[in-house]
Amino acid sequence: MSNFLGLFRRRLLGSTTGPSSHPRRPRSERPREHQEHARPSEGRVPRPQRLSSLLSARSVAGEVFLLQLGVVVLLVVAAVVALVVQARSAAMLDARHRTLAAAGTFAESPGIVAALRSDHPSALLQPSAEAARKIAGVDGINVYTLDGVTLTHSNPKQIGKHVVGPFSKAVAGRSFTETFEGSLGQSVVSVVPVKDPTGRVIAIVSSPVTVQNVQSMVNRQLPVVLGSAAVVLALSAGGTALVSRRLLRRTHGLGPAEMTRMYEHHDAVLHAVREGVLIVGGGGRLLLANDEARRLLDLPDDAEGRPVAELGLEEGIAEPIASGRSATDEVHMAADRLLAVNIRPTAPYGQAGTVVTLRDTTELMALSGRAEVARERLKLLYDAGVGVGTTLNVERTAEELAEVAAPRFADVVTVDLLDPVLRGEEPPEASTEMRRTAAVGLQGDHPLYPVGKLIRFAPDSPMAAGLIGGRAVLEADLRAARGWRTQDPANARLILDRGIHSLIAVPLRARGVVLGMAGYWRGQDSPPFDEEDVSFAEELTARAAVSVDNARRYTREHTMAVTLQRSLLPRGVPEQSAVEVAHRYLAAQAGVGGDWFDVIPLPGTRVALVVGDVVGHGLHAAATMGRLRTAVYNFSTLDLPPDELLSHLDELVTHIDADEQEWQGITGATCLCAVYDPVSGQVTAATAGHPGPALVRPDGTVSYPEVPVSPPLGLGAGMPVETSALTVPEGSLLALFTDGLIESRDRDPDAGLAALRAALSGPARTPEETCTAVIDAMLPARPSDDVALLVARTRRLDPARIAEWDVSPDPAAVSPVRNACARRLADWGLEDIAFTTELILSELMTNAIRYGSEPIRVRLLHDRSLICEVSDGSSTSPHLRRAEDTDEGGRGLFLVAQFAERWGTRYTTRGKIIWSEQALHDGAAPSGADRGEALLAGWDDEAL
Repeated sequence: MSNFLGLFRRRLLGSTTGPSSHPRRPRSERPREHQEHARPSEGRVPRPQRLSSLLSARSVAGEVFLLQLGVVVLLVVAAVVALVVQARSAAMLDARHRTLAAAGTFAESPGIVAALRSDHPSALLQPSAEAARKIAGVDGINVYTLDGVTLTHSNPKQIGKHVVGPFSKAVAGRSFTETFEGSLGQSVVSVVPVKDPTGRVIAIVSSPVTVQNVQSMVNRQLPVVLGSAAVVLALSAGGTALVSRRLLRRTHGLGPAEMTRMYEHHDAVLHAVREGVLIVGGGGRLLLANDEARRLLDLPDDAEGRPVAELGLEEGIAEPIASGRSATDEVHMAADRLLAVNIRPTAPYGQAGTVVTLRDTTELMALSGRAEVARERLKLLYDAGVGVGTTLNVERTAEELAEVAAPRFADVVTVDLLDPVLRGEEPPEASTEMRRTAAVGLQGDHPLYPVGKLIRFAPDSPMAAGLIGGRAVLEADLRAARGWRTQDPANARLILDRGIHSLIAVPLRARGVVLGMAGYWRGQDSPPFDEEDVSFAEELTARAAVSVDNARRYTREHTMAVTLQRSLLPRGVPEQSAVEVAHRYLAAQAGVGGDWFDVIPLPGTRVALVVGDVVGHGLHAAATMGRLRTAVYNFSTLDLPPDELLSHLDELVTHIDADEQEWQGITGATCLCAVYDPVSGQVTAATAGHPGPALVRPDGTVSYPEVPVSPPLGLGAGMPVETSALTVPEGSLLALFTDGLIESRDRDPDAGLAALRAALSGPARTPEETCTAVIDAMLPARPSDDVALLVARTRRLDPARIAEWDVSPDPAAVSPVRNACARRLADWGLEDIAFTTELILSELMTNAIRYGSEPIRVRLLHDRSLICEVSDGSSTSPHLRRAEDTDEGGRGLFLVAQFAERWGTRYTTRGKIIWSEQALHDGAAPSGADRGEALLAGWDDEAL
C-alpha cells in the first residue's frame, strides 16, 4: 500500500499545472520598484488650480485628460477581468484533472481487486482512500459496489449505506467527470470503474472536490493581480496628466466651444471685417494682416513675417505702423486713399507688439454725405406730408408745396394749375394753358411769370412735354437746352442772366388726372439737378398732388353744397302781421350743414315758426334738410297743429331712413314747431328732440318755457307728440335756435343756456339787434357746428279789427248775421268787397247750418286781408266738386273759390273752421255792375 501511495503522489503531482504549481512570494518580498511606482511622487507641490482645470471638461486639456484616463481605466479593468476569468477557468480545469487523476490512480492501484474480494473490503480500503485523498487534495475518494453500497467514504458514517448515483457509464466500463450542485456548492466529481484482470467491472471509484476549495488558490493570487493593475493605472494616469497639463498651458484653459469660436472670430477678422487689422511684433515685423488691410495697403502675398519697412509702403503710412506708439484716428495718405489709423499696444494681452486698425475715410465721407442727403430728403418728405394740405383751399395748397420745397430742394418753385382745377371742376384731358398759382424763392423784380398770369406753354417747352407725356422732364443745363426758349426767348435770356441754370418740370397728377405742373429751378451756386433729384421731385409732387386734388374736390362739393343750401333755405321772410322776424344762419368750419329755419303764415293771421337740425354736413345733410323743410311747408298748408305736423314728419324721416340706410346710414334730425296766434296771443309749441324756445318778456326777463320733448325724428316709433300752450304778452321775443348755438366741445348745454340767457336779457331791442348780440356773445370765430337762429317779436291784432257772431242753427238766422257783417265792413271801409263777402258768408253759414252742428260762430278778421271764418262742432269737411246740370245744389263752394283768394278747412278740438281770405287791394274783387256778371259766371260751365 505504501508503494501505491508513492505512485499516487507522483502521478498526482505530475498532472497539476497552472498558477497553483508556482510558489507565491510574500507581499514583503515583492520588487521594491513596484512599490515605488505605486506611491505618489514625493516633494511635488500640488497645484489645485491646474488639477481643477485638468478635471474640468470645459477645457480642451480637461477633455483629453478625462478621455485618456477613461481609456486607461477601461483597459486595466478589462485586463484584470480577463486574468480573473482565465484563472477561474484554469482552476476548474485543474479540479477536473485532479479528481480524475485521484480516482483513476486509486482504481488501478495494486491490491484493490483483492481488497474488494476480501471479506472486509472497507477495513482494507478506507485507510488507503483517506491517505490518497489527503495527498491528492480532493474532498474524498469513495468506492462503491456495482449495486451502490458504499465501501469507502470521507465520512466514515456513510460506509455501508446504499447510494444512487449516475454510475451507469462507469458500470459500462467508461470513466467520466461531471460538475454538479451539491450541498457544499458547485462541485466536480470524476468516476472511474475498477476492473479485474479479465476486464470485468467489479466496483466504482469516485473522487469529488468542491470548486470553492479549488478557487481558494486563485483567490490567493487576486491581490497580486489587482496590485499590478493599480500600478499600471497610476503610471498611465500620471503620464496622461503630464500630457494634459502641457496641453492646458498651450490652450490657456480654453474649452472646445471657445476655441471654435476663437477660430471663427479669427477667420472673421481676417476675411469679413471691413476694417484693416495689422498685428506688428517687436522690431516692426508684420505678424498678421487681414484681407481688408491687404486691400487698403496693397500688401504682397508674403507680407506676414517681413519687416514693415520692407513692404514697399509709403513713408507716411509705414512710419506710424512700425513705430510702436499709440495713435487715435490719425489720418494718413496711402496711395489715393485717406486712411484713419488707430494704434494700440498688445500688452498685457499678448507678446510685445501693436495692433493697427485702418479705416477708409474716403468712402466713409462719401457714404456719410449720401446718408445726410437721404436724411434731409426724408425730412423734407415728412414736412411736405405735414405742411401741404393743411387747408382745403386749392391756391393755398399750391403755395404750401412751393414753400416746403424752396429753398431746401430748389432755389425757386413755381406751381401752375389748370383753370378748371381752381374752380373745383374736372380738368380737361389735355391742355397746356395753365394759370400761375404759386411762386416762391424769388425776391424783388424777377423774370418768371407772376402769380395769376394765364400761361399757354409752347409745345417744345419742358412744361408742355411733361404735361403731355405724364412724366417729369429734366433740363440739367438750361444754357445748353433750346426747347424751353421757344416759350419766350427774351424772358429766357433774363432767366439765364438771373443765374437760373437747371429745371425739373413735374406734372401734378392725382387719381389719373393731370391738375397742373410744378417747376423746380436752381440757380446761383446750387448744383444742377440729376436723375436722383428727378425721382425725389416726382415723389414730392405726387404727395402734393393728392392734397391739391382733395382741395379741388372739396371746392367742388362745397360749391355744390352752398348752392344747394342757398336754394333750400328761405331767401326772405314772408309778409305777415303776427310777428316781426330776424334770423341768422352761420355755416360750420367744416362746411354747410342741415340746420334750417322757416316762417310760415297760417290762416287766421297765425304764423308758424319752425327750426330744425339734420345731423352732419355736406350735400346729404343739405338735401335732407331741403326735403324736411318742404315737407313742413306742405304739412303746414293742411293747417295741422304742431303735434300732428311733427308726427307726420317723423313718419317721413322713417321712410327716408328705410330708403337710404344701405348707403348713407340713419338720418338724425330734430325739429321745433311753434304756432303763434296774434288774436289770442297764444303760442302752441311741440318739439321732436330739439331744444325748446327762449321767451324774452317786455320787461327784459328771460325764461325757457317747459315744452314736452319727444324723441328725434325717425325714432318716435308712432308715439304721440305732446304740445305746450302759453299766452305771451305783446312785444315779447321768441328765440328759436339749433343746438350749435349752445353746445360746443368745450361747453355743455347747461352752460350754453346760461350764456344765452345772459345774451338775451337786458333792455328792449329789435329782433335784428337781438340776433347780432346773441351771435357775437355765443359763437367763436370758426364754429364747429352750423347755427340757425330765429327771433320773432310778437304782435297782437287790434280788437277793433275783430268781429264775432254766434249763429243759431236756423236758416233764418243767416240774414241778420249777413247784415251785421255788412255794417261792420262799412265801419272798416270795405264796402267794395261787401257783396262778395256777404255771398261767401251766406254759403259758409248755410253749409254749417245744414251739414254741421252747434255751436256755430262767425268771425271776421281785418288784417292785410279780410278773413272770414265759420266754425261749427262737426268734423265733416265740405269738398269742392263739379255739380251736374240737374243738381239743385253743390255750386256754393264754387262761388267761394271764385271770389276768395284762398279758402280752406282746419280742425279744432271742438270741430272745424272753414275760412276764406279776400285781398284788400284794388282789382281784387268785382264791384258795381260787374258783380252780377261775376255771379252768373259762377254757374257758367266754361268758367267752371
